[in-house]
Amino acid sequence: MAHAERPLALTMGDPAGIGPDITLSAWLAQAHEPIPPFVLIGDPAVLAARAELLGLKVPVAQVGEAEAAEARFAEELPVLPIAVAGDVVPGQPDPTTAAAVQRSIEEAVRLVRGGEARAVVTNPVSKALLYRGGFGFPGHTEYLAALAGADGKAPHPVMMLASRSLRVVPVTIHIPLKEVVPALSRDLVLSTIEITAKDLGRYFGIAQPVLAVSGLNPHAGEDGNLGREEIDIIAPAIEAARTKGIDVSGPHPADTMFHAAARAAYDAAICMYHDQALIPLKALAFDEGVNVTLGLPFIRTSPDHGTAFALAGTGRASPRSLIEALKLADAMSRMAEDRS
Repeated sequence: MAHAERPLALTMGDPAGIGPDITLSAWLAQAHEPIPPFVLIGDPAVLAARAELLGLKVPVAQVGEAEAAEARFAEELPVLPIAVAGDVVPGQPDPTTAAAVQRSIEEAVRLVRGGEARAVVTNPVSKALLYRGGFGFPGHTEYLAALAGADGKAPHPVMMLASRSLRVVPVTIHIPLKEVVPALSRDLVLSTIEITAKDLGRYFGIAQPVLAVSGLNPHAGEDGNLGREEIDIIAPAIEAARTKGIDVSGPHPADTMFHAAARAAYDAAICMYHDQALIPLKALAFDEGVNVTLGLPFIRTSPDHGTAFALAGTGRASPRSLIEALKLADAMSRMAEDRS
């Protein structure tokens, strides 16, 4: 199949959340801006019911294979069917839907790894509901890494949040704050730096990325007086990365890294834990941020927000982050192909 004929594989996310709403709105957005063709992997009946509830005129077309999506996308929203158990009520999550949500993710990865789709784009899921259905991973990122693994060995997934004004990467991801310090190691920080630098070149066309690394403690440890993690873990990892030719600086105090002048000096900020990275990104670009998983053998992006059950079916959910995720997945896949 030619490059332009392969769609993006969009998962359904939690059907009771805003995934159906923003999927419909993203398809409608092609009336005023270019939207890369995608195929939704989910329940056509759920999507049609949500369109009717919202008063959106979106023809939903069930397709038998991903390659049919590109030809039909301008006129119909193509769906590869996965049936959802039970009745889906917007805003009322139901654990019986968890199996279908998980199958949607698995099918998207299968399509991309099989060359039938160009990238995985994931709608938001409720991790709490997935856990109740037996889901054994902290989140999407870790599950995708497991699906990507060969011979039982999963790659190291690196979560990057990207917007026009900032890219951030947390070294530790979905773990309690009290577990961050035990989880940090020189090798983990170094691996995160290396993967970020490599994939900024591979997918974003930045030949020599400039990276800034935060400290963990206030004032980056104040020369060991406020903690030794900067001295014992972070600085040695930065030095090791420099010996490999990576342009990286730090550890910097996190509270001085995100004003406009500081952001202009680097291509991505490497932070030590989830909120240290995501708070500045969401403060600057809440509606436009995109979640990107680096370090995988395929491209994955996602809106940088959750299921927003309270907004499901109300017509108030913004599709902007999903649209940006679709556009970024499209751009990343084209950059990777151009460089191959």
